[in-house]
Amino acid sequence: MAHSAPAPSRALPRLKSVVIAGSAYVIALIFLFPYVIMLLTAVRPQETLREATYLPSAFEWSSLIDFWSGGLAGNLVVTLQVAAGSTLLVLLVALPAAYYTSRHNFKFRTGFLFLVLITQMFQPTAMLVGIYREFFQFGLVDTIWALILVNGGFNLAFAVWILNAYFSSIPRELEEAAFIDGNGRFGTLFRITLPLAMPGVVTALIFTFIAAWNEFAVALMLSTTPANQPLTVALNSYIGQYQVDWQGLFAGSVIATIPVIILFALIERKVVNGLTAGSIK
Repeated sequence: MAHSAPAPSRALPRLKSVVIAGSAYVIALIFLFPYVIMLLTAVRPQETLREATYLPSAFEWSSLIDFWSGGLAGNLVVTLQVAAGSTLLVLLVALPAAYYTSRHNFKFRTGFLFLVLITQMFQPTAMLVGIYREFFQFGLVDTIWALILVNGGFNLAFAVWILNAYFSSIPRELEEAAFIDGNGRFGTLFRITLPLAMPGVVTALIFTFIAAWNEFAVALMLSTTPANQPLTVALNSYIGQYQVDWQGLFAGSVIATIPVIILFALIERKVVNGLTAGSIK
């Protein structure tokens, strides 16, 4: 009588899953810890800031309320305008560029893509003097348009490359079938290609939005009026020559972080799909 082979043990996969999950939670807690400390400091009374305890003995919410009454709400609106404007600019420029380079093997195509990639190597901080001079000559210093153009320009290369990879992973046969059905180039793009490429589009846009939201060096150079400064620059008002308003500084940082966290949490799945575009054929 033949004996059947023993069933493979599942203890190892279960142990492996527990270790992986536990490691993921530990890493997540390490990254979340600074944000928790930032929130606790924002609501900690001023006289308890030097206490060697993580949890405050009492909570004081006035710093979060004073943020809105202190005028920084206008700077938050400026940050939103700059981030949204830069994201829209990148969408309008990167989308046709990435689609064309993914669908046409024109001369110097590879050279063009590498030229776009090279621009990603230049950091705004290394070009501050030239950037300021150019915008000064055009009369755009201390305007929102200057910040939108700079943030859009320096995030364009990443958007073109990620969208190019995603468009290239979409079979051309789908577009050819749409052409046969009577759709034009633009109809095919908006009805067939873009819906399939939406994870890549969302990835490019969210990274552009976050980069523009967090930008500091160029905004510090180009915005001179307090009312026209993004929140990242306006938070410096809490840092004085002889003392620092830690409650206000951390309260403003918490408020500036919340919109990005919410936005990323809502579209996290699409961002992951977009980053893995082209990895599986």
